[in-house]
Amino acid sequence: MSSLTRAFLAAFVALVLSAAPLVPASADDPAPPADPDPVRGLVLPPLDSVIGLLPPLPVPGADYAGDLCRSGSGACIDRVIARMKVRLDRLVRTCSHSAIFSLAYLRVTENVRDAVRSGYFDDAKWLNRVDTVFADLYFDVTSRWESGRRTNIPAAWKIALQAEDDRAVSGLGNFMLAMNAHINRDFPYVIARVGLTAPDGTSHKADHNRYNQRLDSLYAPVFAEEARRFDPTFDDVDAGTVEETIAGVIMRGWREMVWRHAELLALSRNPAQRTLAQREIETYAALQALVIRQLFQIPDSTRRDAWCAAHGQE
Repeated sequence: MSSLTRAFLAAFVALVLSAAPLVPASADDPAPPADPDPVRGLVLPPLDSVIGLLPPLPVPGADYAGDLCRSGSGACIDRVIARMKVRLDRLVRTCSHSAIFSLAYLRVTENVRDAVRSGYFDDAKWLNRVDTVFADLYFDVTSRWESGRRTNIPAAWKIALQAEDDRAVSGLGNFMLAMNAHINRDFPYVIARVGLTAPDGTSHKADHNRYNQRLDSLYAPVFAEEARRFDPTFDDVDAGTVEETIAGVIMRGWREMVWRHAELLALSRNPAQRTLAQREIETYAALQALVIRQLFQIPDSTRRDAWCAAHGQE
């Protein structure tokens, strides 16, 4: 990765973090464990401590009223993973640039499943529902795009999916564009729909924050798999854990914004307030997409496509 690209990434991280809201501190949330990595340890644990001190707004609790994963059972995630594997296999056969995010999303979902079943989260049913509703949005928008039903596709997704079709950005660019669309655009609606607060008044914010550390363990192996199978430039930063640290910082900023945007939706008292909240979410995600699209554009994908043809199904 060039020094210019690194500079852009640094600016992008600053942009993400500058948008995160600052609210009064609370000592209720436990501090995350220290990261033993010498690079990440200088950045991520202090950032986690700050995020842990940002209390959730008082959103009334309610019973889950959705149709997807009403039981909250682990079988919901099993069905999501099975569907993701079918989609990934189809994309890999044609070396579609959509395979980049499809693979990453599968690995993240497998990790969520393992975390839920290990007792990592306080409310397993909530995580199972969130995962299922979240994935359903992804399946819906990608299937509509692929079938040519492209009206009402969110702007952030349009930018991401068009870049995949045009083979216009690097593999890392595809990853960032789709992650942005799914996290910054989709995730607030999911959290607001499934619920920010349990019926007994317990906020789910601690469980939401807790997954940041699980994500940290995924960047290196997922980036390596993407590079091995689809794009050899995917993990081209030869600078220790800088690449994973940048990803960790960006994702923390994004996920904090997800929660705050979900609060805006949940606390909207009338259609006008909800429209304003939706507009903020859509604009934020679209602006992030435009920056990413510009940052990771490539003149030609011939080498990447040839690499995928030779290694994609390994």
